[in-house]
Amino acid sequence: MIAPKLYFDLWDDLYVPGRWHLSAPDVDEHGREIDPWQFKDGEVIKLESAPLLHMVRPGRALDFSLTGLTVPLVNDRVVSLFERLGLEQEVQFIPTRVEGFSEPYFLLNALRVIRCIDDARCEEVLYWLPEDNRPDKLGQYRNVRSLRVDPQKVGNSNIFRPWGWTVALIVSERIKLEMESAGITGTEFTEA
Repeated sequence: MIAPKLYFDLWDDLYVPGRWHLSAPDVDEHGREIDPWQFKDGEVIKLESAPLLHMVRPGRALDFSLTGLTVPLVNDRVVSLFERLGLEQEVQFIPTRVEGFSEPYFLLNALRVIRCIDDARCEEVLYWLPEDNRPDKLGQYRNVRSLRVDPQKVGNSNIFRPWGWTVALIVSERIKLEMESAGITGTEFTEA
């Protein structure tokens, strides 16, 4: 019997001493507004100029961190790792400026959204109901606690957001092990 593939919810480690915290990518380097929600759609994004991230709390830069609205920000070490793993078809790296830093940073845009949440294995799943008076969200996930994915529905994807709960960024065990082996700072993995 073949063991099922393992997947992990990738978060940033909020307990790194003296770490930075960054704003959501809602303006570009020229001050023009950007829709920060577009980074959850699983589609290639074309911007006129680089997003500008502001410091919410200055501190130590990390290789991987989540900005406001859980948009991943990575440095060139992470980009190189993903390129070495041949994952260019699954992610888009958007050049980004970080206030007060000259080093290159990139927003990591996962290019896949997969309908794969295993409701029965999650600790709690709540849906938007008619009495919530949000017809635009009716039937969608309102909350998911202890997210679990169904590996059968994921196929051979290595990084994606789950449909209906795109605050989560899911990675394969392969990516988790490679990031840990490379010593990528700022990561925290929870089995999904």
